[in-house]
Amino acid sequence: MQTDGHAGGVVEGTLAAAREGDMLRVKQLLEEADARFPTDWDERTAAFAAAIQAFHTDIADMLLRRGADPGEVAPEALPSLREAVDSGSPALFDALTGRGLRDRYPTAELRELRDLARTWHEAGTESELRRRTGSSEAVTRTRVQDDEYYTVGQLTLGGMTVRDGHGAILSRLEEVLGIRTSCEELIARALERDEDHTAWGQAAIELSHRREREVWAAAESLRADADPFRRLFGAELMRLFELFADSHDEEFCILAVAALTDWSAGETDPAVLTTVLYGLSSYQGPRAEAALLAHLGHHELGVRRAVAAGLGTSMDGKHLSDAAREALLALMNDPDTDVRIAACRSVGDIANGDPGLSDALATLLDHPERRVQLEAVHGLALHRDERCVEAAKRLGPPRPGFHEEEHARLEVAWRYEWHREEKA
Repeated sequence: MQTDGHAGGVVEGTLAAAREGDMLRVKQLLEEADARFPTDWDERTAAFAAAIQAFHTDIADMLLRRGADPGEVAPEALPSLREAVDSGSPALFDALTGRGLRDRYPTAELRELRDLARTWHEAGTESELRRRTGSSEAVTRTRVQDDEYYTVGQLTLGGMTVRDGHGAILSRLEEVLGIRTSCEELIARALERDEDHTAWGQAAIELSHRREREVWAAAESLRADADPFRRLFGAELMRLFELFADSHDEEFCILAVAALTDWSAGETDPAVLTTVLYGLSSYQGPRAEAALLAHLGHHELGVRRAVAAGLGTSMDGKHLSDAAREALLALMNDPDTDVRIAACRSVGDIANGDPGLSDALATLLDHPERRVQLEAVHGLALHRDERCVEAAKRLGPPRPGFHEEEHARLEVAWRYEWHREEKA
């Protein structure tokens, strides 16, 4: 690859930032590279390898989504799959078994690694770590980001550091080997961890994709449990049953919406209620809307965010009842920024040209937080309101390190301006 001096400096800077675990700096340098010279996918692949070697799996995950090709990395430049299993990092395991890499591992090796993951999982991370190190000292525990969405626990003892994602790795190895893990076992692995852990999310996604009566019965059983933590997993299963449905007429979608609507009326735990309401955010009929509106003034921010995200999502995409309209206008002025943003997104998605909604969006163009201003510009553009043009110009280009997120909000306003000028 031939590069000028500046390009070479950006490449070296990206590699250094990947090794150091500086996510924002990696994003900034990639954006700078894209702006100054043609995209170089080799750079992303090299940075991916550097991030993996340094155990910065969240950065590696981001680079995979942005075009890194792990299949182009020499085997000796990556940790072995055994090291990944021992590490307890599901993200590291996924990175080493993803596109272009899975065929590197024979079935016999994968079976051995499944047994290794099972050993860690059944013994418990701390117990196996003590056995390996022979140390009786206190374990140092922290929580770390493992990939874009999930976190894991990280334990250090006797100079050895591991993460507690062996249960999730075991499930992934079983999937790779074509082994069908029972519904009960996957639920048990999920409930060993909290809702932000990879094991929880992976089990919920795998089970909800099965679309089977056995899984639905398990979700219904969890709904009736006295333990709110177990109810929370049941709510997540039902939410994903609805989310992954091929259509609103699918059997499990209908079951999920009915169950979640009924559930919302009696749930007292805020975290569970939040998940229940999010399960209604992509499907709406009169009963679902009423279920959301019943919690409009809830004291918990998460619940109000779920209400804001769900209102106005009727199947025709344009209809908004009077009650939902008034609720969204109120939520756009909520003291919590994320509630305001969720309400702005719902209003933008409706895009029915309602002047009251457009004016409400316009009042947020001077909000002190840029995130709110971006959502207001985006919503106005979707409503074909020309006030989005000048507001987008005032915001200027996306900030370094936030290009992907901000570009998606501003681009709609830029397109609106372009079409307006074409017609002039």
